[in-house]
Amino acid sequence: MSDLFISTKSIPVRERLIMALDVSSISEAQALVEELGDAVIFYKVGMELFMSGDYFAFIEWLKARNKKVFVDLKFFDIPATVGRAIKALSSKGVDLATIHGNDSIMEAAAQAKGDLKVLAVTALTSLDRGDLDDLGFQCDVKQLVLSRAKRALQIGCDGIVSSGLEVSMIREELGQKLLVITPGIRPVDNREDDDQKRAVSVEQAMQNGADYIVVGRPIRDAADRKAMAEKIQAQIAALFV
Repeated sequence: MSDLFISTKSIPVRERLIMALDVSSISEAQALVEELGDAVIFYKVGMELFMSGDYFAFIEWLKARNKKVFVDLKFFDIPATVGRAIKALSSKGVDLATIHGNDSIMEAAAQAKGDLKVLAVTALTSLDRGDLDDLGFQCDVKQLVLSRAKRALQIGCDGIVSSGLEVSMIREELGQKLLVITPGIRPVDNREDDDQKRAVSVEQAMQNGADYIVVGRPIRDAADRKAMAEKIQAQIAALFV
């Protein structure tokens, strides 16, 4: 596979892996972080942990351990509300955060972000063509992703969240200007019950131009979690030699 679009940004290689802490309690998340140790530096904290309580105390706990934090709450509300939420979040030491919505919402977030990097969600990796039909979108997934990426760049967002299947198209159209974070990473073929419909491998995502990959279940559900994280780190490092 061509490495034509591989990221040229000066991101430390071991920070390119973001571990998704998709667990049901703060105590479980803390145990997982401690188990992984120095194998993972960057963590995604999402809606499941938000609902478990002590979300911001946990972010402080991560920062105290020199971890980087990606808040994936996909803020979607009236622009003024999203802007205020992003401004408040920027004081928490968070590194990345996701938003959803139209141009006005993205603009409000971009204006309020401070040092926080704001990522616009393009199309969830759990959606396919049939899902877009159900939602009433009269375009295919790639067209939707590219349109939202272009608008995010023009409006002032720092990056986007996109399936690895669309990253090479984004790089071809927009170059290296946007940060691209790719979830839905699967080291093997998807199981039939997997809700990630547009998944790619570590190598595919990086060679297509992702700056970061988000990995959850392949690490969380591994028999040896730290060994799996280090295996993925090695796969990433091999591409940036």
